[in-house]
Amino acid sequence: MSNFSFFQTVNLTGDSTTVVVPRFLYSLGFEKTVRYGVLTYQQQENLKRRIKRARFPVEKQLNEFNYQFQPSVKQQQIEEFATTSFLNNQENIIFIGSPGVGKTHLAIGLGVEACKQGIRTLFINCHELILRLTTAQQKQHLERVMRRYERYDLLIIDELGYLPMALDEANLLFQLINGRYERKSTIITTNIPLSSWGTVLHNPAAAEAILDRLVYHSHVIKIKGKSYRLAAARS
Repeated sequence: MSNFSFFQTVNLTGDSTTVVVPRFLYSLGFEKTVRYGVLTYQQQENLKRRIKRARFPVEKQLNEFNYQFQPSVKQQQIEEFATTSFLNNQENIIFIGSPGVGKTHLAIGLGVEACKQGIRTLFINCHELILRLTTAQQKQHLERVMRRYERYDLLIIDELGYLPMALDEANLLFQLINGRYERKSTIITTNIPLSSWGTVLHNPAAAEAILDRLVYHSHVIKIKGKSYRLAAARS
């Protein structure tokens, strides 16, 4: 028996907008069906808006991640993160690994799961973040911009360390991490071992202070594996 027999397509607004609802509910009356359909439609639209506002470069789902290709990633641990329980304890997640191993995929996937649960989320490349903070400082409204980034329940900072930072830039990053410390959760992806952050940030003191706040109540996931992109290019 096809799935079609269990569902009914209902037009809600008189235009092209339709939703699919269980046929048994449709049989109870059009009014109840509409209420159910409107609720489902609103939930879908709210999720779309949250994902759009999160500014993911692409939308990735955790169930698309190939754990067999990257056996160093523990699926059970990622699935636990997907419950967003780490947010309740203001815990952080740091994904460390070479380019192409799936760090950003996992970070985006967790961000999408957070959006599904109504959690205010933002994804931003580390270099872009530093540029925005630097510009805000130059225009003398750094405090306002800092507060905006500090308010996100989940802030995902991608590719920390791919480009070197100046001394002042590292200090700006520290201010942001410090403002979120033990209040909000942050996910960071990086290709730099924690022990080398001082060199990359050109500011050992700021790097030590950042790590002190990030690593405390943090999950550090080291991905040791091959690059998806290189494997795809060779196939």
